[in-house]
Formats: sequence, C-alpha cells, structure tokens
Amino acid sequence: QVQLVESGGGLVQAGGSLRLSCAASGRTFSNYVMGWFRQAPGKEREFVAHITRSGGSTYYGDSVKGRFTISRDNAKNTVYLHMNSLKPEDTGVYYCAADLTIWPSRESYQYDDWGQGTQVTVSS
Repeated sequence: QVQLVESGGGLVQAGGSLRLSCAASGRTFSNYVMGWFRQAPGKEREFVAHITRSGGSTYYGDSVKGRFTISRDNAKNTVYLHMNSLKPEDTGVYYCAADLTIWPSRESYQYDDWGQGTQVTVSS
C-alpha cells in the first residue's frame, strides 16, 4: 500500500491557475501508475488524468483536455496536476490515486490507493 497526500488546492477566480501536488510514501513510487480524479457535490467521481509509471504517456478527460497537465517526478515521489484556464465547473475535491499495474485506467475502481483529497473552488 502507498500513502498519498494531496496539497495545493484553494480558491481561485475563473481563468486562473493552480498546481496540485500528491506526495507518495510507503512503497516504490515508480512502480505505480497515477491518476487524478475529482468529485463535485452531488456528482459522481470523475476521471481527470492519468500518467504511466515513467511519465512518458498521459491521458486526459475530455472536460480538461488542453487546460490541465499531469506530470510526475519519481525522484521526489510526487505527481502533479497543473490546472490552467480554470472554470467554475472545475470546482470539486481532487483526489490522486495509485495503481500497481503497467497501464493506467480511467476507471476509479481500478485504483487501489487514494489520498484524502484537496478542495478546489473556482469562482465566477
């Protein structure tokens, strides 16, 4: 099991930017594919982005494509989510997740370990 702690959330105006971080501990970070998900009040958890173990391949949900960038630094055991051109509909709790596998997935049930989440609020 890997422990995950997100940080970097906050309140930002529409059009602004934030960078979320997710620090991992407890296992060899580079063995895990990583994903970001979010959940708005009253809505189901939504896939945001995922990244392969080496960081060489990334994939994004349609609603964030072109605005968000996922990256990782295996030397620092950290995965990031750079969010630009934020919209009010991006508001929610953002979670990072880890899966001990080769290929990442868009499905939340595939991920074994989750962080506690960090709140992102985008005002109009």
